[in-house]
Amino acid sequence: MSKGIIFSGQGAQKVGMGQSLFEGSPTAKALYEKADEVLGWKLSEISFNGPEETLTETRVCQPALYVHGFTVYTLLEEAGKTGDISLAAGLSLGELTALAAAGSFSFEDGLRVVAERGRLMQEACDATDGAMASMIGGEVEAVKELCAAHDVDMANLNCPGQIVISGETAKVGQAVEAAKAAGTFRMVVPLKVAGAYHSRLMEPARVKFEEFLQGVEIKEPQLTVLSNTTGKAVKTAAEIREALAKQVVSSVLWEDCMREAASMGVTDFYECGLGAVLAGMAKRTDRSWIVKSIAEFADLG
Repeated sequence: MSKGIIFSGQGAQKVGMGQSLFEGSPTAKALYEKADEVLGWKLSEISFNGPEETLTETRVCQPALYVHGFTVYTLLEEAGKTGDISLAAGLSLGELTALAAAGSFSFEDGLRVVAERGRLMQEACDATDGAMASMIGGEVEAVKELCAAHDVDMANLNCPGQIVISGETAKVGQAVEAAKAAGTFRMVVPLKVAGAYHSRLMEPARVKFEEFLQGVEIKEPQLTVLSNTTGKAVKTAAEIREALAKQVVSSVLWEDCMREAASMGVTDFYECGLGAVLAGMAKRTDRSWIVKSIAEFADLG
């Protein structure tokens, strides 16, 4: 049976990420050194040593997660463990790592794309007053009604009972208070984020990112890659460019991606990322799915 490979999104980062890979593998060391060279600043130093507030910045954590995820995948490949992988997907930023793993762009080009995405999203965050909140233990329709009533957007549909809303800080605050008062959800949790990701407030970033992508060489993926915006596979360079630009302002349909993978017979995954976040979401969607999370060099054994 074929396997899938899935990659973490923003929020999974932590100080120390990648250091055991760097110290345990010459291949990983070379990738981190190449990343530092491409970016023109010491991603490795910030990933390994922080400070946390710098690593958490959108412009930093997106490249950090990309390099970490791609490095884990490369080491799996080096160990001969990727021969049965037929499908790749990633949560938000992780979709770009999935495309790089599938050969749609080189490690270096993918890193440049991720760095620009992070820069543009940081720029949009700085120019707006945005917030996000997680609605836990409720139904999709209830979240849709809440969003419509308070003029905010659904940012992430991660797994059953876990949906994130995004928008202007005041409006998200009103939605949170309304949700708590109504008792519609088991928990309502405001998120510690820099802005309103995957909402209309990211439109300036989408426009500039779409333009940037026109100058990037993108190849047909060698694995099935699922898009966050549709939950379906993207196959051509044009489809990939459109999906990546649209994703910046659209809902991340992660549950749909995972169910689509299962419909293709893929229910066994490697998660390249920290904190086993995607493994947890998978278990809340279908307990029969198998996810092996790999973040450290020791996990590769």
